[in-house]
Amino acid sequence: MAVNEATAGFHRQEGMSSEEKRVIFASSLGTVFEWYDFYLYATLAPFFAALFFPPGNDTAALLSAFTTYAAGFLVRPVGAIIFGRIGDLAGRKYTFLITILVMGSATFAVGLLPTFASIGWLAPVLLVSLRLLQGLALGGEYGGAATYVAEHAKPHQRGFATSWIQTTATLGFFLALLVIGACRFLLFEPGDFAEWGWRLPFLVSLILLVFSVYIRLKLNESPIFTQMQNEGKGSKAPITESFFRYPNNKYVLLALLGGTAGMGIVWYTGQFYALFFLTITLKVELLTAYLLVGTSLLIGTPLFVFFGWLSDKIGRLKIILAGCLLAALTYFPLFGALAHYVNPDLESFQNNNPIVLTADTSNCQLHIFVWPWSEFSDCDHAKDLLNQLGLSFAIVDAPAGTETIKVQIGETVIDGWNAETWRKALVTAGYPEKADPAKINWPMTLGILTIFLVYATMVYGPIAAFLVELFPTSIRYTSMSLPYHIGAGWFGGMLPLVTTAIAAATGNIYNGLWYPIIVALMTVVVGSLFLRETKNRDITA
Repeated sequence: MAVNEATAGFHRQEGMSSEEKRVIFASSLGTVFEWYDFYLYATLAPFFAALFFPPGNDTAALLSAFTTYAAGFLVRPVGAIIFGRIGDLAGRKYTFLITILVMGSATFAVGLLPTFASIGWLAPVLLVSLRLLQGLALGGEYGGAATYVAEHAKPHQRGFATSWIQTTATLGFFLALLVIGACRFLLFEPGDFAEWGWRLPFLVSLILLVFSVYIRLKLNESPIFTQMQNEGKGSKAPITESFFRYPNNKYVLLALLGGTAGMGIVWYTGQFYALFFLTITLKVELLTAYLLVGTSLLIGTPLFVFFGWLSDKIGRLKIILAGCLLAALTYFPLFGALAHYVNPDLESFQNNNPIVLTADTSNCQLHIFVWPWSEFSDCDHAKDLLNQLGLSFAIVDAPAGTETIKVQIGETVIDGWNAETWRKALVTAGYPEKADPAKINWPMTLGILTIFLVYATMVYGPIAAFLVELFPTSIRYTSMSLPYHIGAGWFGGMLPLVTTAIAAATGNIYNGLWYPIIVALMTVVVGSLFLRETKNRDITA
């Protein structure tokens, strides 16, 4: 498709025009706020376990919180299809204006929710419902913003221009950490924050929503989409053409398996799983963990733009696949080093006191979500205690029908389940209940967290330009949104739940890493064999 003279002139200008800068700024800023809304829950997920789910088993409550967290990701592809179709039929601008209204309203409503202590099981039902609305909105937001910016950008600057959109997820995460940290540690006492202060970060989103809507109302429609509409060449059935016609449906599948699945895994491992590993497993105090992760985000965020710019020079695909490969090869040693430099006392305790749990494993259940009828055996309680303490342990299967369980901590053997007795035995053996801030090696810890961010920026910085260039204008919004949100939402968004469940089931704090490693390697293989470079493609067609 040939663009009109005004659009061609717009793209022929040297450097970045004021219009392009305005488009990038307005699109990115609104998307930052939308990610902020979405990641507030993610950051507070371990905290919400105590607020919105019944007491009695901390691991089960945590898995329930992560399941609710994952629900927002699971529904994102549905939002991608719904809003992608609207975006391809009616335009990019007004579609992602709708998405930010839905997101902001749902986030604000979370701040008004009563907790489990007030209304019982209705609390998690309402929380899940609002997470689903957030997921639907985000499913339509990213594809619209990325497509909108790419269709304004010059061909040789497409990776650089869209990379600013790629910074927004990390900046939104950083903003969530900043606001939660300020509320948790500067504005409220711990008891006040737990009682009602946690609501403030959600209520603040109303201000961000008004500001974002105001900015986006001032934007013009994408010139490439406008020209396509003027020529009457738009799609009348974008869903059918995207997913049920060859070869576009082939590229949707390849984009998922050879690009976005690995991208989502590496991004979420490097940011959210690293944060949860610090706080839940390594017992780092929250403010310290926020400072560590927040500092690494500040250091690493400019690399999104760098790798977007580099992809304009050497190509998108090779950078994305290199990030996936490096992550898969180094996650085990890097997370092991993280434990060594963050909590050496815990590492030493584990090395000197092997823990063995003996029980009839047929009585051990993994409770992914706590239901009103859920029951917990002694084995469940025992594994819950060891998991919440961040300890690896071996599991020995006792003869079927054995009712009592026992634990061996170093040379000490305890028969029968008693939480207080087990805790005292662990402490007596030298278990450190918290990471000692004085023993945290800050330079090495920040170095490892920044390496995680480097991998994330490699896979995420160029991905928007890659996806935009893979699909034609008439069905671009729909086609690129689905694989992105399955990759990021299903493969990546399920990561905290899956990794936590694997670690809880196997008794090894590192075994959950097999999930991101396997998915990242799959992406490397599929992307290398079946996908080709896109950076020189004409996206006006």
